[in-house]
Amino acid sequence: MTNSKILQSMGLGNLDIGYLFIGMAVLILILVIVVITQIKRTNELKSRLDKFTTGKDGKSLEKDIASLYEDNKFIKVNVEKNKKDIKILYKKFKYAFQKIGIVKYDAFKQMGGKLSFSLALLDENNDGFIINSVHSTDGCYTYTKEIKNGECAIALGEEEQVALNMAMGE
Repeated sequence: MTNSKILQSMGLGNLDIGYLFIGMAVLILILVIVVITQIKRTNELKSRLDKFTTGKDGKSLEKDIASLYEDNKFIKVNVEKNKKDIKILYKKFKYAFQKIGIVKYDAFKQMGGKLSFSLALLDENNDGFIINSVHSTDGCYTYTKEIKNGECAIALGEEEQVALNMAMGE
């Protein structure tokens, strides 16, 4: 065991220098592993950055980012406009005829060809009307009946009821 003045001054005069070397070797090994890990991470980041900036200099990259920012603003404005337009369209379509039912029939069982028909046109709330066109040898007669909430205040004929049920999906 050697007495080192440096170790004596640090209060480690009785420490075996072999243990000190082993401890330092372990510490150096740990530091080498940490350095290798950091070099690997740095290389991965560098390759990602190189892939991101391939063929670009700082100004063109800045221009690309600014362009993306402007595109993003444009998209946000248009999304808001589209939301408003869609709300307006939903309001308008609510009262547009969306449901249709039609039944063709031979009114007097004499002419053939089923030239008479009942046509039901309804909106989202099952409001609308039924057109009943009756074709006979004397002429063609057309009648309408108002429908509110899927109901008619006037009695419906068999074909009219079938057309209404068809329009309402029943």
